[in-house]
Amino acid sequence: MTNSDHAAQVDHTAPLTSTAPLDPTAQPDPWRPLHELLAAMDAEIEQVYVERGIEGVRPRFAYPLIRLAHTGPLTIRELAESLNRSHSAISQTVAALRKEGLVTSEPGPDARTRRIDLTERGRALVPFLKSEWRATHAAVAELDAEIPYALTLVVEELRRALDHRSMRQRILHHLVEPPG
Repeated sequence: MTNSDHAAQVDHTAPLTSTAPLDPTAQPDPWRPLHELLAAMDAEIEQVYVERGIEGVRPRFAYPLIRLAHTGPLTIRELAESLNRSHSAISQTVAALRKEGLVTSEPGPDARTRRIDLTERGRALVPFLKSEWRATHAAVAELDAEIPYALTLVVEELRRALDHRSMRQRILHHLVEPPG
């Protein structure tokens, strides 16, 4: 960051005045670089799929497809719980998997549930997805060894810090309610 970049930044600790309210969305998003990095890594994983002739498969599909291959049919709730994901997130992923012809969705034991199972196409992809999963984990370990602060350790340290004092508590500490 250059000196002019520093000068252009706003002091986030300074109180906002009523005469010159700032649009907080005009400030750089501190999460943006992380989101962009994760999206770029996912895009590269997806490129591996495309290079292998696997169209319509996204990296987020690997986890549920591999799990279903090992468990057999599951309800969306069971799949979400087994992957430690929200019901909503898995429901959206299952809809995308169904659209790509990777899973089927049949009525479950009651009218509110659906059982998700692999199609032949989904089942055929699992051996490659398992290999890619292992290769990705090896690549992450390699990256961790190359950088001064291993990402996996940073994530663990962040989790511990947030266990000590939650994000909600931290936000509330800094939150200044607008005059009402």
